[in-house]
Formats: sequence, C-alpha cells, structure tokens
Amino acid sequence: MKLIALAILGFAFSALAQTEVVTTAAQTSKPTSSPKKKTDATNKNLFGPESKNEGPITTEIYADEASFDSSKNVGVFTGHVKVFDPRFNLQSDKLTVYLHKGEDQGLEKAIAEGNVGVVRDRPDPNGGPPTHAVGRSEHAVYTATDGSVELTGMPKVQQGLNLHIATSSETVMVIDQDGHLNTHGPSRTEIRQEPKVEKAGSPSPSPSPKK
Repeated sequence: MKLIALAILGFAFSALAQTEVVTTAAQTSKPTSSPKKKTDATNKNLFGPESKNEGPITTEIYADEASFDSSKNVGVFTGHVKVFDPRFNLQSDKLTVYLHKGEDQGLEKAIAEGNVGVVRDRPDPNGGPPTHAVGRSEHAVYTATDGSVELTGMPKVQQGLNLHIATSSETVMVIDQDGHLNTHGPSRTEIRQEPKVEKAGSPSPSPSPKK
C-alpha cells in the first residue's frame, strides 16, 4: 500500500514528550469522500479490534521521542511506543520504520524491540466475531509485502483460551495477515476449556433408587 502522507517526512524529532506521528496509506478499495475523524489515543483499546473501513488506512504512532532520517527514509521511535493501525495494534520500547525510496514511499518493514505486544484479528469463517491473536516477545518484525508479523525472543501467542509458548530461544512464531499462527522451533501449547455452568433454576438429576 502506498503512503499518501507522512507527517514525519523531512523532520527530525528529538527529546519530545508523547510525540504523535500520523501516516496515511491508500487502499485499493473505493475511496471515501468524507475525512476520517481522528480518535484520541487515550480512548483506544491497544489490545482491541480496529474497525476496517473503506478508504485510506491511517496508522498512528505515539512515542516519547522520535527522529527521522529523510536521506535513508528511516524513522526511529523510543519510549512507550504505541502503534494503532486497522491491520494490527502494537506496543514496544523501540520501533524502527523503513520506507521504500523513490516516489512511491510505501512502508517496507517495521522492527519493534523490547516488551513487544502485538494484536491481530483472525476472522471467523462463519461470520461470527473475530478471534484475537495476542503475541508477546522481545523482538518483532512487520513486513508490508505479505503483512506478516514475525516474533522472536521467547515469543508466546494467545488465541482465545489457548496459549502457545516457545520453549527455546531459537523458536520463531509468525502471525500472518489473516491471524493464522505458524511456529518454527520447540514450543508448548496449552488448550483450555471452560467448565460447563448449569443455568439457574434447571432441575438437578434425581439419584437412582438403591436396589
């Protein structure tokens, strides 16, 4: 997807409190004529779903400090980094963003480091509510070409009640753009099932008479 506007292009931010960067990417679907209403970050749920609207996709990056090298098309954000995007939500201690050079300065990749938390939604094939894939690790790489998020550094991913945990520092987990998880390396999976709760007022079974 191509970036229409990049608020940080050509600027260098240093030692700023709660720096806010907003980028907008064009979507191949039908464009919208009405401008998108900005949402306050304090009212956003970092680990909640983002609505998928037609028109431009807006990516918001919040950080304590930010800098941008226009000659290399690289942006670096540090301190309480939070990313809000319709495709995923992310938080980390540091985020490095790489853009393609030339006229089409689309997002190439983003690298998150330190206390990484990322959320993607897996659509329900039956039309029900999506399943949240919540991943945590020390390092994550988002690749724009295929929309995948690669987690390394003892990653773990929770999907619903099920928890998938790496048992080796070499284990790599990849969450694709549809929320599917693929693991390369040793891991442990915990499958949980909630106990059935009887409805109030339902009659309990009568004991069988002794013979």
